Amino acid sequence: MVSRSYANFLDLASGNLLDFPRTPRSLPRVMTVPGVISDMEGDSCNGGDSYAPVIPRQRNIIVANALPLHAQRDAETGKWRFSFDEDALLLQMKDGFSSETEVIYVGSLKVDVDASEQEEVAQKLLEDFNCVPTFLPAELYRKFYHGFCKQQLWPLFHYMLPISPDRGDRFDRSLWQAYVSANKIFADKVMEVINPDDDYVWIHDYHLLVLPTFLRKRFHRVKLGFFLHSPFPSSEIYRTLPVRDEILKALLNSDLIGFHTFDYARHFLSCCSRMLGLDYASKRGHIGLDYFGRTVYVKILPVGVHMGRLESVLNQSSTAIKVKEIQEQFIGKRLILGVDDMDVFKGISLKLLAMEQLLQQHPELQGELVLVQIVNPARSTGKDVQEAIKETKLTARRINENYSSAGYTPVILIENSIPLHEKIAYFATAQCCIVNAVRDGMNLVPYKYIVCRQGTRKMDEAMNVTVGSPRTSMLVVSEFIGCSPSLSGAIRVNPWDIDAVADALHLAVTVPDTEKQLRHEKHYRYVSSHDVAYWARSFMQDLERACKDHYSKRCWGIGFGLSFRVISLSPNFRKLSIDHIVSAYRRTNRRAIFLDYDGTIVPQTSINRAPGSEVLSILKNLCSDPKNTVFIVSGRGRSSLSEWFAPCENLGLAAEHGYFIRWNKNQDWESCPTVAEVDWKRIAEPVMQLYTETTDGSYIEPKETALVWHHQDADPDFGSCQAMELLDHLESVLANEPVVVKRGQHIVEVKPQGISKGLVSEKILTTMVNDGKPPDFVMCIGDDRSDEDMFESILSSASSAVLPVTPEIFACTVGQKPSKAKYYLEDTSDVIRMLQGLSTASSVKLRFVPQIQVSFDSVA
Repeated sequence: MVSRSYANFLDLASGNLLDFPRTPRSLPRVMTVPGVISDMEGDSCNGGDSYAPVIPRQRNIIVANALPLHAQRDAETGKWRFSFDEDALLLQMKDGFSSETEVIYVGSLKVDVDASEQEEVAQKLLEDFNCVPTFLPAELYRKFYHGFCKQQLWPLFHYMLPISPDRGDRFDRSLWQAYVSANKIFADKVMEVINPDDDYVWIHDYHLLVLPTFLRKRFHRVKLGFFLHSPFPSSEIYRTLPVRDEILKALLNSDLIGFHTFDYARHFLSCCSRMLGLDYASKRGHIGLDYFGRTVYVKILPVGVHMGRLESVLNQSSTAIKVKEIQEQFIGKRLILGVDDMDVFKGISLKLLAMEQLLQQHPELQGELVLVQIVNPARSTGKDVQEAIKETKLTARRINENYSSAGYTPVILIENSIPLHEKIAYFATAQCCIVNAVRDGMNLVPYKYIVCRQGTRKMDEAMNVTVGSPRTSMLVVSEFIGCSPSLSGAIRVNPWDIDAVADALHLAVTVPDTEKQLRHEKHYRYVSSHDVAYWARSFMQDLERACKDHYSKRCWGIGFGLSFRVISLSPNFRKLSIDHIVSAYRRTNRRAIFLDYDGTIVPQTSINRAPGSEVLSILKNLCSDPKNTVFIVSGRGRSSLSEWFAPCENLGLAAEHGYFIRWNKNQDWESCPTVAEVDWKRIAEPVMQLYTETTDGSYIEPKETALVWHHQDADPDFGSCQAMELLDHLESVLANEPVVVKRGQHIVEVKPQGISKGLVSEKILTTMVNDGKPPDFVMCIGDDRSDEDMFESILSSASSAVLPVTPEIFACTVGQKPSKAKYYLEDTSDVIRMLQGLSTASSVKLRFVPQIQVSFDSVA
């Protein structure tokens, strides 16, 4: 457990990584209750949490790279003028919140504000718009946004690797440092306005991937959600990022992580499994990752559009004028529409090549089919963007030179930025819309097209369409964009397959109107019911659910830098103090000590599995104390245990989870009399062998009474999948056999029924009681699932009639994780140190007792 005096160690992540100075407090305290001002500064609170007054209503703090504002200087006064950007997703999502919910935005402005004006602007934005600007220094912002975000994260998340210097920017640690420093400034701004006990924080997109760590470090119980609006790449791509672990660990400091599609979520979970060794499971319909006692939930939810905003623009007179202009311009033509940002992932040139192929293969469409391609300005600069612009223009020029005729231009490229009402007009008039991106996070263009094709009463009048008449639309969408799974009526294409895209366009413009109508109706039902309000409301509901148990557990932070995480465990679960257990050990007279082997007194990663000389010396010393009954309770075979622990003559051994028991070296092994023969092995072993042959890195460990299939060296995903399949297979073929099939940590084990570590510990305690030696001190240490049976058995024995007097019980798990044990130790090193403390206490008594005995003899 890290003490509060280490609170600033996060600022030492690596070198000068976080040396960027904390932003000065330019905003006033936030009044959370009338007349009461919460104090958010200082570290006076315990455990990283502050206890501020209760606020009268829920507040959601939305954090993103850019604030949902327009900003411009007044030409006359020179003062800044601000207004809400009604097209910004961050503003539109408010519709999904309760009317009683206050929303505060934290982010950057899209303009440079002089340092002398920043305090005044910040005050105005907070008072008038509930916005908190970050004001990143210009050089830092350049390295943060145009550097790390756009040159490294954005390409990588879209599957582009910098294989050579001319094919992308190599990893630059100075840009990474700027990225972390910028995230730190965002965190400082959130801290200026947050009430950590009540507010919900929702972070958006790849610009702020490490922000959760800063907030979780400062407020351990902060209610924190994160949504990624870009793709998340497969582990083969993501693992090339040098700071891959730091980013994953930062995201896992969130309570809920959202993705647009199952593919993106699956890739993220696979990365957590392969790189951090974390398991995930579906928990009552929700995907959850267990992370140091906390459950981090993963949500799959595609974002939607704002229906009201689109319909209001459709009803504008300027839109109606533009619609009539388009209809006159393209009278007698069939219009295909593309609307894309200018970047290398939108597949614009591939779309143009498909259009060229279509005109070549179907001459009858020449003079009739027009592709209007609206190109939004590029969000980043670079050689790749310039090359994409050049290729797009050259391809469009070539098509027009080859297929143009009087009054007909097959490709119309609109490169300048056009207002929203003009885009809406094109959506409303186009018979088909194509989105041909080779990789895109979500892309709402198809959704907007569907809504605009549905139209409104005023738009019907402008287009001379009968009110209530059937509506039609056709979509050609890339299978590599986030909205594709939700558009089941669209024609899905591989954008790299030019022939297939050309065929899809031909089908889209020639399909009967009745089919177009059915496809449109299906899409409109989905888009209208899954709008941006639905998205925001659903995410917040799940975030509230994910945070509901925040105050039912004890929390504390461990780790330095971006490896910081919060341990969240039961209030009664605490680290085992050596002084505390040694004190109890000294004042007791009959002790039972149960020790697991692998992962408890020998590390799981140890190549040499035999115990070292230090372990043997400690155990030998403990066993020499006549007050102690010490047992190694392991899943290992009796031959290995007998050989390894031969020097410890008084040590008890329980092999194969207690099937074989030996009280000391001079006694014979006892076996469990309730277990039948092991004929079932003839059935189970061939099945295990089949999975071993098909799973590289797996192997079978045969035991006298059990069979274990290990897959820790196999591919994590494939090994886990094969283990689940093997478990099901074995349960099926062994259904009538007296065995149980269990899945453990990287293993599948078949063992006889009625055998467990819990039963063997209960047997040993019962024997001690029957021999007139009931223990007044019981210690049990283990690290995996099989040891949980032992913890449960010992705790239940203490509260039952098995033990005549309730002993002092120390059930201890190795590693900080949910457990039936009441104590934990960090690792095997901690276990050895603790056992050494007990051994030392026994040595002192052993030296003292003989001296007393000699004295008595001399007196006699």
